[in-house]
Amino acid sequence: MVNGPVARERADVRVVVADDQDLVREGIAALLGIQPGIEVVGSARDGAEAVEVAGRCHPDVVLMDVRMPGTDGVAATALLRRQLPGCRVVMLTTFNDDEYVGRALKAGAVGYLLKNLPAAELAQAVRLAHAGVAQFDQTVIAALAAGTPAPDLLTPRETEVLRLISAGATNREIAARLYLSEGTVKNHISRVLSRLGLRDRTQAALYARDNGLI
Repeated sequence: MVNGPVARERADVRVVVADDQDLVREGIAALLGIQPGIEVVGSARDGAEAVEVAGRCHPDVVLMDVRMPGTDGVAATALLRRQLPGCRVVMLTTFNDDEYVGRALKAGAVGYLLKNLPAAELAQAVRLAHAGVAQFDQTVIAALAAGTPAPDLLTPRETEVLRLISAGATNREIAARLYLSEGTVKNHISRVLSRLGLRDRTQAALYARDNGLI
């Protein structure tokens, strides 16, 4: 028998929310706080504070606004990735300009979402980011296709898989070519589709063609 209060089990994903607008920041934190498997452990008004709060709270995921006074979200993301390499940063903003998207990805962000996302979808994006799956708003995908090549979003192996998909190879053929199991190939394909915001192999082949991968 355990005496005294039982310690609360750690939530699946610990989150810090960084946004310079108090109402937005508090609203996001409140909405996420009632989602299952998520615990909001801190918040910040700018990038510098986000880095400081994350250093104290050790979150799994930071939801980071792009444009904030002082240290902006992109600079803060780069700092966080150096100081806390295990922490995933997802940009959450109203701006889907391709320049912002490209800078955020180069800084180490694993996702770029817009603030009009429903709470349940945002919570799922946080969980997926924690699991290592990149998340991008559909309108952001268009900016990525226009200005950021696929290799910036995919690992080298995922890029190989994408090229083979575009060549019409089956899962079995891809597995044989890359010396992988078919199950591993299926996992790679799922990640490619998720990271690029694509629905199926046909869209993947078109993406590869439009981005000069074939």
